[in-house]
Amino acid sequence: MKMHFCIPVSQQRPDALGGRYVLYSVYLDGFLFCKVRYSQLHRWNEQLKRVFGNCLPPFPPKYYLAMTASMADERRDQLEQYLQNVTMDPNVLRSDVFTDFLKLVQLDTFSMATKKASLDILLPDGRSIKIEILTSDTAERVLEVVSHNIGLCQELLEYFSLFLIQFCKEGRLSVVKKLADFELPCVSLRSSEVENCKVGLRKWYLDPSLDARLMDCRTAVDLIYMQAIQDIEKEWAKPTEVQRQKLEDLQKEDNQTKFLELAREVQHYGYMRLEPCTCDHPEPGCQALLSVGNNEISCCITLPDNQTQDVIFQMDRVKCWQVTFLGTLLDTDGPQQTLNQNLELRFQYFEDSHWRWFVIYTKQAFLLSSCLKKMISEKMVKQAAENPEMQIEVPEQGKSKKYHIQQNQKDHSSFLPRKSKIKIAEVDCGFGTIKEDL
Repeated sequence: MKMHFCIPVSQQRPDALGGRYVLYSVYLDGFLFCKVRYSQLHRWNEQLKRVFGNCLPPFPPKYYLAMTASMADERRDQLEQYLQNVTMDPNVLRSDVFTDFLKLVQLDTFSMATKKASLDILLPDGRSIKIEILTSDTAERVLEVVSHNIGLCQELLEYFSLFLIQFCKEGRLSVVKKLADFELPCVSLRSSEVENCKVGLRKWYLDPSLDARLMDCRTAVDLIYMQAIQDIEKEWAKPTEVQRQKLEDLQKEDNQTKFLELAREVQHYGYMRLEPCTCDHPEPGCQALLSVGNNEISCCITLPDNQTQDVIFQMDRVKCWQVTFLGTLLDTDGPQQTLNQNLELRFQYFEDSHWRWFVIYTKQAFLLSSCLKKMISEKMVKQAAENPEMQIEVPEQGKSKKYHIQQNQKDHSSFLPRKSKIKIAEVDCGFGTIKEDL
């Protein structure tokens, strides 16, 4: 599936020879990822072509004459499509030429040198461990170091990931974003400009039944046990009073296996909980709390009369969704570090014999989209196990697995520029949509 790359902002800069060049601001999951020139991306594409030949998506051609405004917009859109498409190939994602370039541009953009660093990693129970890494280490490498330090089995790394986690008021935690394998945690931690933020380790699957695959590794069980306790304490998971009493008794006995067996029966166990947001259902402007997992989007909606309504959207009925960002992306110093202040995710849902759109306004729209993609991929894997005669490839961030499945699904992600654009102080901003079709 495509990644949430977009290039909504470009700036003209003077070069050393008195001319001008365009600097493209590349965002990933709503946060500024790097700033690059066309020439840098062109050289990178040539390096990739030497390794992968004609398997790469088309790269925007060079212009030997001055570009018009429409040509500049077209190039920006083409570069954006290229970044989204090139990251769909797991072989490309795993290659050194891919990773080395993105490491370099992240460090250059935020003026960080490669050096030794200590990084605190937040564990699911709230404790932190300190690891020694390089500032140029990717999230994939950092996860390997963490797993080695705590004794997590290497073959289970795919069930965990690193996240940016913010400490909010009254002890609340908020998951800001999931780090891509090729992101540099040291850079992302600084560049996100999110206050009271740490890199945290959490499980990364939304099907609670997958717990069973981790039960033979003591460290993995410890991690999901700690996360289950924290999720219940933070009210992300909602046991009944009877379940809560039984869970407390099992926790006192330190019976992790029985605790997790019972926890899997708890409402919203293993779900991703989002910050309070706004939606347009059943009427515009309603406040909502979203929990995402187990192939559903669960919404607790506050109505205008302060009554609450629980609504569940099943992923089986979701046709497609899109993330849209609106408003200005400029401030006095240039492009903003994040797009997350004006985001919406809308999805098309089959209800009462027809398709209709539902809209969620949340700064975590990209995280929500990542969760929806995760649930789709987990469902495909499960169907593959049930029907081994049909084959489909399910890549995710450099991990390629072939499964058999009888399902005609199309995964399409794109940034669709709108007609409304602004130009201020030679900085171009486009507004648009990143879309997923199923």
